Amino acid sequence: MIEALRSELVALRQAAAPLEPDADARARLMDLAVAHAQDFLGDLADGPANRGWDDALADPLDFAEDGRDPAELLAYIGRAIDRPGITTASPRFMGYIPGGGLFHSAVGDFLAASANKYAGFASAAPGAVRLENATAAWLAKVIGFPEGAAGTLTSGGSMANLTAIVTAREARDEDGGGAVYMSATAHHCIDKALKIAGRGKAPRRLIPTDARHQMRADALAEALERDRADGIRPWLVIASAGTVDTGAVDPLADIADLAQRHGAWFHVDGAYGGLFMLCDEGRAALGGIERADTVALDPHKTLFLPYGTGAVVARDGQMLFDAFSASADYIQPLGESGVGPSPGDLSPELTRHFRALRLWLPLQIAGVAAFRAAQSEKIKLARYFHARLSEMPGWEVASAPDLSVVAFRARPASGDVDRFNDDLLRRIQQDGRIFLSGTRIGGAPWLRCAILSFRTHLDAIDETIDVLARTAGELGLE
Repeated sequence: MIEALRSELVALRQAAAPLEPDADARARLMDLAVAHAQDFLGDLADGPANRGWDDALADPLDFAEDGRDPAELLAYIGRAIDRPGITTASPRFMGYIPGGGLFHSAVGDFLAASANKYAGFASAAPGAVRLENATAAWLAKVIGFPEGAAGTLTSGGSMANLTAIVTAREARDEDGGGAVYMSATAHHCIDKALKIAGRGKAPRRLIPTDARHQMRADALAEALERDRADGIRPWLVIASAGTVDTGAVDPLADIADLAQRHGAWFHVDGAYGGLFMLCDEGRAALGGIERADTVALDPHKTLFLPYGTGAVVARDGQMLFDAFSASADYIQPLGESGVGPSPGDLSPELTRHFRALRLWLPLQIAGVAAFRAAQSEKIKLARYFHARLSEMPGWEVASAPDLSVVAFRARPASGDVDRFNDDLLRRIQQDGRIFLSGTRIGGAPWLRCAILSFRTHLDAIDETIDVLARTAGELGLE
């Protein structure tokens, strides 16, 4: 029996051998992959920001019983995955909040995946966890948090906001009943997070915004005082550091004063804009964010990293630990690591990708100053876009951008303004040279230009304005 089993094991090892390519096979595969990436990146400068979907659906998605030629597979990836749809890495992609996807981060991901360190558990991967904690501490420092702050890297802003709201629940609303205060322009992931955290039916006050689409601090004060008078306990005040529609930043310092006065947890959704604190222009717009109890961040936006890189930071790091720390007999520590808490004790995630390398490596290779300069450039590009469009007849532009999002629309002299803007956006997206998105403000359709890719420079903004003027002219704008 044993000899028969040994023979079976030898045969199974041989059948599984393709899972472990030798050094030559790895080198050939890497050469193909690098060439593929180089072709994709080389096409970004002149290629469109949006393409049709036909190629995405043309090939059957078979799962081969026997291995296939890597070159054939990479050709499929280029044809059916890389090309169709929105090219978020394009310098002319300004529809949603783009990140661009730094190449340094791709290298970091390759190294992290190759080593496959378990970055959720300090004593299993002390070097990886040290890096996770160091990058989170750096993010907290950028925000202006004091010593004692802590944080954790997440999959994105949705998980970061959820983590913050659960932390706030455990710290200030364990038994429920506390009220939530936010504006109607808060990101919809906040609503999802409240439901997941068991607070979907908590008393909720939607605070009106002003002409600049910022939360009105006076209206928040009235809501807080009214609830106090009615015996309702203020629990959670949520402000935005860069709203979805217009990129507006709520008056964070005034909101911090009110939250502190009423004993409410102050959370800032800074997924889009929080990390603009790295540059002077951002700090001028974000004063007061350093007084928050928690802040959600998205390095895959304002630090240009690949998607899947969010973060949450807490002024008092112990609050994160108290909300999420857990253990089991099978994961007892292997020894004291001296690198700080395990990421698994600071968020809902246990098994997790070693995310820190995709943040740390580009910061080290390019230097923080390069990120700071790129952020300043994006804010000034938004101001430039706003100024140019404001001078062009037939266009209406929202208030000057707080950060790097500009809302605008065409104002034809006659006809249905709303239909004109819907048609304008549709034509631009179908043409695909540039990519913008739309939203609704006051019930009316507006277009959005979200400038945040590290690849977007002055020439892309000038081209965008030219495309807008030409396309609107074709539709009849004089």
